[in-house]
Amino acid sequence: MVEELLTAAVAAAAGVAVYMGFAVRVVKQYERGLVFRFGRLREEVRGPGLTTVVPVVDRLRKVNMQIVTLPVPAQEGITRDNVTVRVDAVVYFKVVDPASAVVAVEDYRFAVSQMAQTSLRSIIGKSDLDDLLSNREMLNQGLELMIDSPAVGWGVQIDRVEIKDVSLPDTMKRSMARQAEADRERRARVINADAELQASHKLAEAAEVMSEQPAALQLRLLQTVVAVAAEKNSTLVLPFPVELLRFLERATPAPAAPAPATAAHEDPAPAGPATEGPGPAGTGAPPGGDRALDGPPADPAALVPGEGEGEGALPRAVTAAGAPETPGEAPA
Repeated sequence: MVEELLTAAVAAAAGVAVYMGFAVRVVKQYERGLVFRFGRLREEVRGPGLTTVVPVVDRLRKVNMQIVTLPVPAQEGITRDNVTVRVDAVVYFKVVDPASAVVAVEDYRFAVSQMAQTSLRSIIGKSDLDDLLSNREMLNQGLELMIDSPAVGWGVQIDRVEIKDVSLPDTMKRSMARQAEADRERRARVINADAELQASHKLAEAAEVMSEQPAALQLRLLQTVVAVAAEKNSTLVLPFPVELLRFLERATPAPAAPAPATAAHEDPAPAGPATEGPGPAGTGAPPGGDRALDGPPADPAALVPGEGEGEGALPRAVTAAGAPETPGEAPA
């Protein structure tokens, strides 16, 4: 009899152990349990810890309550300013109502993923390229609102949406690079011009001070020479003041101008017998010899070349009476 009781007790304990093995469930801290009894959802949501269900009758469904990171595949679209781009994003969401997440939608993860892709394409078509590149915070908020609106009925709360990357065509990248380079060059030129203006003001002030103290210019020149010589250069460029050159130019006496050539004033020779030969008319008569003959001597200006003779022929003397003398005739 005792043996039968012990056997029955052992069998009962084994049955209880088997029942507990099928009835006891463990719900983790980040999970919530939903019990379906004969396919009907029980209103009670099982919290974390040990919980029991009726074997074969109940079925426990665990729902993860952690924030889920869902990457959105890259979507290709055309922006409002007709630029083709590829944009990918990431969605952070969590389940706030386990019953709706299990009952209201078949697969809440897949539903959120598809809604995120559709909303991302819609945002691309409504935005400009500059907004996608520089104003992402506003686009993230708009994308979050577009996904969160239908997700509320699924028991899912969208925590955050971020646009990860915007891929542009190579031609657009080169155009943007040229634009940025031109803008940088413009800013560099403006800064350089401003620096030149400030330097000109300072140089003007320095020139005023040096004009009052001429020795300052010499000291500055010596400082420049020392600065250049400190580099151990084999060639030294020494500036030479232009004022010193002007001083030397004024101090140098001007060269004496050469005396103008004066023609010897000689008394014209009296008209006499013409001599043959290449020379001019004979002038061998003494100055006071035949001057008193038949009137005043012939004017040299009245000497004219003979007719039919060349430029090198001897002129014929014209007498005071105006009749030309023939060669070989003696004066009267």
